[in-house]
Amino acid sequence: MELVDLYDENRLSLGRTAERSGPRGPGEYRMVVHVCVFDRQGRLLIQQRTPEKLLFPSLWDVSVGGGVDTGETSRQGAEREFREELGISLDLGGLRPSVTVNFDGGFDDFYILTRDLPLEKLTLQKEEVRAVRWASLGEILDLLAQGAFIPYPESFLRFLFDMREQFGFPTK
Repeated sequence: MELVDLYDENRLSLGRTAERSGPRGPGEYRMVVHVCVFDRQGRLLIQQRTPEKLLFPSLWDVSVGGGVDTGETSRQGAEREFREELGISLDLGGLRPSVTVNFDGGFDDFYILTRDLPLEKLTLQKEEVRAVRWASLGEILDLLAQGAFIPYPESFLRFLFDMREQFGFPTK
């Protein structure tokens, strides 16, 4: 049983926890994180989810994503998910989420950064990640049109690509 901290609509801790996929009461929200890693050529590292995943099985997604565990900050959750899913450490020290998307059940923080990661150095979490590859915006939009990418709005995917070139995103 995985537990998550609960927050109010202002993202203030309620001092309570709940099961990750369990029901929530009115005004109770959780945190989710995504990491979007671009290479210097402007391609996004995408991952294919395993067929066993409950939500969006076998679909392609951004680099990393998952729920924030009890006691973690958004940044700590993003670093842990990156390490678990791709097998390498990532230091997001000093970074805030590039964008936060509010959804019915909570807050979804997206971290955007540029790193040239050699795919052969990644160790994929076999329970969650089937494959990874670098993809251009056009390739991702083609996957989206084919129903092979998680159904983010096309405008949001374009926004992620636009954001990578703004505000001095780290390249360490």
